[in-house]
Amino acid sequence: MNISTMLKFSSFVSKPLGFRFASLVLTNVSQSLGTAFLLLALALSQANAQEKSSIEKSSKKPLSVLLVTGGCCHDYDFQSKSLQLAAKERGVLVEWTIVNQGGKGTKAMVDLYKKANWQEGFDVVIHNECFADTDDPEYIRSITKPHYEGTNAVVIHCAMHTYRSAQIDDWREFLGVTSRHHEHQSRYPVTVVQKDHPIMKDFPADSKSAMDELYIIEKVWPSTTVLATSKSEKTGEEQPVYWTNQYGKGRVFGTTYGHSNDTFSDKAFLNAVVNGIVWAAGR
Repeated sequence: MNISTMLKFSSFVSKPLGFRFASLVLTNVSQSLGTAFLLLALALSQANAQEKSSIEKSSKKPLSVLLVTGGCCHDYDFQSKSLQLAAKERGVLVEWTIVNQGGKGTKAMVDLYKKANWQEGFDVVIHNECFADTDDPEYIRSITKPHYEGTNAVVIHCAMHTYRSAQIDDWREFLGVTSRHHEHQSRYPVTVVQKDHPIMKDFPADSKSAMDELYIIEKVWPSTTVLATSKSEKTGEEQPVYWTNQYGKGRVFGTTYGHSNDTFSDKAFLNAVVNGIVWAAGR
């Protein structure tokens, strides 16, 4: 034992017995607390790592998307393939279920919606159908009710004129806009009014649409946020062309563009739609 250690030990022994006992107890308590804090820190570190891993796995989990298409006036096979390719090229993992029913007319009640819980298991439902003359209220509400209860959606082009003949407003409130007609095809300038919104983050300045129709919006519903507009070449009025809507518990992204194959080949349009799918899913 060296001199320094002997002096420390001598000093400790020379203390009163009570002091020596208290000192030993405090030393043991201090060591126990240190061990406890260390174990707590390790536990928190492991919990954070598990949470981060869970978040990363969730973000990499494919989105389950139902694409409902069919009806009048458009090349739905091309459009469906274009959406699938656009998501893949942008690194968005999607498990697609594509339903094309109802023929090529303007009036049909597709079999999908006649099934109970038709929406179950999907993160997002894309409505790209065109049935303007279908007007049965019970049928329409079998579609809107699940969305109101929390099924998220993307609505494209003629979805805005689908069920146009209906007397009830349930579908229009779900869409977030009311439209009954459109103007001629042109390459319309697109003005982004919500530049910081995640759907429009990649949208180029001074962009023009591909050759497409301009839908005239009669009403913007109160729960709708307009993201971008285009100006009518006839009246000079700005018309919403991209927007979001909160329909009950359901998130909705919509665009009135999407008539032509040129539009479904347009990078800015496809970026916005893919961003809209991801946003609607809450990712």
